[in-house]
Amino acid sequence: MFGTLVSLVQSQEIGPPPKDVPPPTPIRLPQCNPQLHGDPQPSLVRFLQQLQRPTELNEAHFAALGVHVHADAPAEDVIPDPSFLPKFSDWEGVDLDEARRRDETFRRPLSNGALSPEARVFLERRDELSVPNQAAFRTIRRIKPEPGKQQPRLGNCYEFFKQMELMASYWDDTSLPPLSTESEEESPPLPPRPTDADSGSEQVATGAAPESNTRSEADPEAKPEAKEPERITYRTSPGHQMPAEFRHNFVSAFVKLVAYAFGCNVVPPRVEPRLQLLSPPPPQKIKSKPKEHPKTQVASYFPSGCVFLCKAPMTREAARAGIVEGPIAAVSARNTTNFNTETDSNIDFGRELVAALITAQHRAREGRAEKRFGEGKWWATEKRWGGGEGGPIGREIDGDSVVGDKDAAVSKEGGEKAGSGSSSSSSSSSSSKAGGKSTLPPIPMRGQPVSKKQRKNMSIYDSYRMVRLPSSNWDKKTHYKAIGKVRGADYDDVFVLSSLFHHLSVLRVRVPSKLLEVLAGEPESVVEGEQGEKVRCWGKLEIWRSKWFDLFVVEERLEAMRLLWGMMGWVMRKDDEDLKQGEDVQMKNA
Repeated sequence: MFGTLVSLVQSQEIGPPPKDVPPPTPIRLPQCNPQLHGDPQPSLVRFLQQLQRPTELNEAHFAALGVHVHADAPAEDVIPDPSFLPKFSDWEGVDLDEARRRDETFRRPLSNGALSPEARVFLERRDELSVPNQAAFRTIRRIKPEPGKQQPRLGNCYEFFKQMELMASYWDDTSLPPLSTESEEESPPLPPRPTDADSGSEQVATGAAPESNTRSEADPEAKPEAKEPERITYRTSPGHQMPAEFRHNFVSAFVKLVAYAFGCNVVPPRVEPRLQLLSPPPPQKIKSKPKEHPKTQVASYFPSGCVFLCKAPMTREAARAGIVEGPIAAVSARNTTNFNTETDSNIDFGRELVAALITAQHRAREGRAEKRFGEGKWWATEKRWGGGEGGPIGREIDGDSVVGDKDAAVSKEGGEKAGSGSSSSSSSSSSSKAGGKSTLPPIPMRGQPVSKKQRKNMSIYDSYRMVRLPSSNWDKKTHYKAIGKVRGADYDDVFVLSSLFHHLSVLRVRVPSKLLEVLAGEPESVVEGEQGEKVRCWGKLEIWRSKWFDLFVVEERLEAMRLLWGMMGWVMRKDDEDLKQGEDVQMKNA
């Protein structure tokens, strides 16, 4: 009840740096940039299904997919149409009145029927994200600003800086110079003082003024250095001990700053995201090699811990029901902090790749009906045990008796010795009442106690006995749509917002439609390229990766915001064909 009051009282004080702090976690970003090379594998899906452990992932699997990465690509290459990227140089010194005048050229029609955000919103996000971290932390902790400065207004960035303040307990603020490892009481060395008595007497009489004069005379053009802001937060724990939800909330708060303005939101999946793999159908029977291929198709999947960026519905009823459209992009925040080996980098890149392919599979579900694996198969329709009723399993054999109860075992033996006339045996009494026939006692079933409410869902054993298809992997409240896909193209540009440490990187993955068909069980083939070499039937899986933006640094998070703004503008754009159709409709109605 009084927890928030205690935190507010403690936040008013600025204490000294903590002592005995563990060493910081080194920031080493993964370096995995596969290039297209090597001959294609004979069967991609079967080759991927052989993976049993993450450590088995290597360059051969990326080569089988045809991965080609453009590392540290500029924002103009990450976004397919660079015209959606606003330039900060065009908005320097622009006030709100001038921004309103530019709305006619700045705002564009979106696929949801609305217009893109106003120029005022872009300027507000730029100004709010430009607030220094320590000044924002003062507002979060309700501490008065430094003398001579005003309290910054965080506005929509309040949640972003709040999550950053939580992360500052595990990571050093990289926007400030690093703290010295030496004692804080030691002062910087001063220039040597004169040794004669006359100069010494003048020094005592005039104090520190001659010293400052000598410094200014030595460098007359030197500008007064900006005073370092007073530190509010200090790291108290190493970064690898930070809870995973801190990074997820931090990245989600940053993405929402731009996504909300375009009518989108970060939505946690209701169904576990899975990359579905289905091996190709077996070839026709060959007498010479009957065991070369499996007899049936094998289905498997790779799970992922990503969340999705989806479009919010336009009606209030659909929004209350939790219905979303998309997905637009995947948000993958991972808690790995050790990338000392090549295997660690491969595993992390594999997680990004899985998130991109899952998003592409979900977007490809538009206009299709769910086809669950096992429909019409005998193992999903016929009963087990050869069609028999089966017998008791697990604790059903012992009924309501407690496992390990010695008294229950003794009473049971005594009941068996007493025979069918014993009143203590429920089974014998029931058989005697039935007509005196020598029948087997009924199977004791484990029932619910009388004092407890009836179970709403089935027990584990009842659920196991049911013969049914595997659980569905489609979310009933998600309207799967390929929002932003180029019409008529045989590929889909999928975006992945990847996060490690306190950094963010944007990936654009061009997923060919033929690759999705191969992953869904279609037979693949090897074709000849322009120069006669053997290439995959889907070509290559091309990826453009931006640089890693440190969200603790003002300049870099402004670049990341600009890139997100361009990404949302391009994905949520309204196609030219839709605009032309809208004009035709208006002409007919007129």
